[in-house]
Amino acid sequence: MKPELNDKQITDIFPYLKVVPPEEWIQANPYTKHFEAKSRIFQREDAAIYGMFLMSGSARITIIHEDGNESVLNILSAGEVCSLLVLSGLSGQDYPGTLIAESKVEVLYVLKNSFLRWLQVYEPIRSAIFGGLLDGTLRMANMLQERQTLPLEQRLAKTLLRISSDEHPLVRTTHQELADDIGSVREVVSRTLGQFQKRGWLETGRGWVKIINRACLSEAAL
Repeated sequence: MKPELNDKQITDIFPYLKVVPPEEWIQANPYTKHFEAKSRIFQREDAAIYGMFLMSGSARITIIHEDGNESVLNILSAGEVCSLLVLSGLSGQDYPGTLIAESKVEVLYVLKNSFLRWLQVYEPIRSAIFGGLLDGTLRMANMLQERQTLPLEQRLAKTLLRISSDEHPLVRTTHQELADDIGSVREVVSRTLGQFQKRGWLETGRGWVKIINRACLSEAAL
């Protein structure tokens, strides 16, 4: 879908884009796309061509280490732009991560050259993007601190609560993905999920977890 600049959904989520002149919006070749949960929505090849705005849902920013292991660096929420995308674009370096949808998401793409130009020319866009970059950096630091200081059971409970809701208690995720998210290993996560299940907090199967007692899980996350 090719959205118009005055599309209310876009300007409600990203009000700073109102400063882009209509002719520049057209030149940016914008389009939106929907993805299902667990889809790869942005990676190195895309970053060479596009800038990306997350319109709905949430996504994991992951990086792959030299040993082949993958870890979650940060969580991107609706209305945000990936900080790695901004920094890699401005520095001229390759995008080092991958964005994977945690839920159903809608994404707005624009040409990379247009995205970088807007950052440099339009102060409202620059302020909003770099303000979001600062928030994302602080959130990243907080996630790292939690991995180092919070007990694994608490970290796992917090993650399960984040990726589920009262309306959607069943989430499609694997034990390995949860381990990547909280900075642990699959065997330990599997054992802890088994403990949660024995307490009646959740049910788990191959590739899914269903929250049964959200209140008890919330207490464990505190």
